[in-house]
Amino acid sequence: MLQCRTLTVKYLLLLVCSLSLNSFAQSVENEVDLNQSTSAPADTLKKNSEQVDQIISFAKTFLGTPYRYAGTTPSGFDCSGFISYVFGNFGFSLIHSSYGMAELGATVKLAEVQPGDLLFFKGSNVNSTQVGHVAMVTEVRPDAILFIHSATGGVMINNFKTSKYYISRFIKAKRLDYGQGR
Repeated sequence: MLQCRTLTVKYLLLLVCSLSLNSFAQSVENEVDLNQSTSAPADTLKKNSEQVDQIISFAKTFLGTPYRYAGTTPSGFDCSGFISYVFGNFGFSLIHSSYGMAELGATVKLAEVQPGDLLFFKGSNVNSTQVGHVAMVTEVRPDAILFIHSATGGVMINNFKTSKYYISRFIKAKRLDYGQGR
């Protein structure tokens, strides 16, 4: 009888977990509509400013640089140290904190992000409500929002639209004022 009761409890727990996961997946889909176009039709696409292209190109030179907690130099970066370093080389002084960076610029909808925009995510705790990670958009296509960042694997580029990890942690996107029309 005890063994039967244990199996029933395990089955119920499995059922509850399954329902919770489905509910979570639906709420993430509602919050981050991945099927919504994030790119304007080809005839209305705006070309990146030369400065944005230069910032992205410079950032890409650090691909493969190792992750280092509190790192702010090419010998090793954390996420905000990397973004601060890249932008600092173009005359922008950004705070070395993803949480602090999230207060800068104008909030933009995910469907309207452009190269050069910053994406903000929860840290490793998906249940948190605070910003704990920052990345920069490098390219936007109908099938991809590519972003560069420093994470535990070092400086890398990921596709937001195919990353369950980052989709579930997305908080907001921000656009900095580059001092010129984009």
